[in-house]
Amino acid sequence: MNFLAHAYLSFGDDEFIVGNLVADMIRGKQMDAFPERIQAGIRLHRQIDAYTDSHPEVKRAKQIFTSSVGRYDNSFLDVSYDHFLALSAELEPQEGWEVYAGKCYQAIERYGETLPPKFCSMFMYMKSEDWLSNYGHLWMIERSFERLARRAKYLPDAANPFNDFQTHYEELEESFSRFFPDLMSFVKGYAPNT
Repeated sequence: MNFLAHAYLSFGDDEFIVGNLVADMIRGKQMDAFPERIQAGIRLHRQIDAYTDSHPEVKRAKQIFTSSVGRYDNSFLDVSYDHFLALSAELEPQEGWEVYAGKCYQAIERYGETLPPKFCSMFMYMKSEDWLSNYGHLWMIERSFERLARRAKYLPDAANPFNDFQTHYEELEESFSRFFPDLMSFVKGYAPNT
């Protein structure tokens, strides 16, 4: 899953949010430098990713992007799922995405000095462009896809994943609707005090 889903699946707990969002940039024993609940958030992130990667619905849906982007199909699907999460009135936090996003940014800022410099550099853009509350907009998805494409070392020049996203929009939305309730049920079994 991508940033919005990882933040959303953090029980509203600041330290879990931080761990869940920073996890991809933490390797090996680096995790030991963080407070226990941030470590638990990192572990949760990894559990979410493992569950997501093994889910039959995800395996099927990522094929929408495979012909364009090859092995990067998971990354583009993750961003797509964040879009549909952001559009879900049923899943939207009570305070709304904008306020929720602000709380997430504040949580990250509280621990900013302990976070990897690479994450902090990225976080400047995340906050200034308000990624978390803007995933519901198509322009944000297109921009996210462009950034993913720039970072992908082996992506074909002719790749156009945003076209795939638009062409298969309803299929992707239905896929999200089938998958995300399963993921939420899985995460509910992960107690915040672990």
